[in-house]
Amino acid sequence: QVQLAESGGGLVQAGGSLRLSCGASGRTFSSYARGWFRQAPGKEREFVAAISRSGESTSYEDSVKGRFTISRDNAKNTVYLQMNSLKPEDTAVYYCAARLSTYYSRTYSNRREYDYWGQGTQVTVSS
Repeated sequence: QVQLAESGGGLVQAGGSLRLSCGASGRTFSSYARGWFRQAPGKEREFVAAISRSGESTSYEDSVKGRFTISRDNAKNTVYLQMNSLKPEDTAVYYCAARLSTYYSRTYSNRREYDYWGQGTQVTVSS
């Protein structure tokens, strides 16, 4: 079993930055591919960014490319989402996710491919 816990959300003005963290406990962290998703009120949970178990490969939703960066520190069992140039439309609850992966360099962008989820952290961007 893997337990995930997000932190780092908050209120920020448009153009500002936040860094989300997601700690993990349980199984071998380095065997898991990781992802970040978000869900705004009245909308479905959507993909934001993903990173392979090795950290070599990353993928991003088009609207965050060039603004957000996903990274991981296997020694700390933590994945990060650095969010720069934030926009009001980035306002949502952000969730981290994990899944066991046999592929070192594969990323996963479909929420149904993930087995473990955190409780979420609120990010609010004011205009």
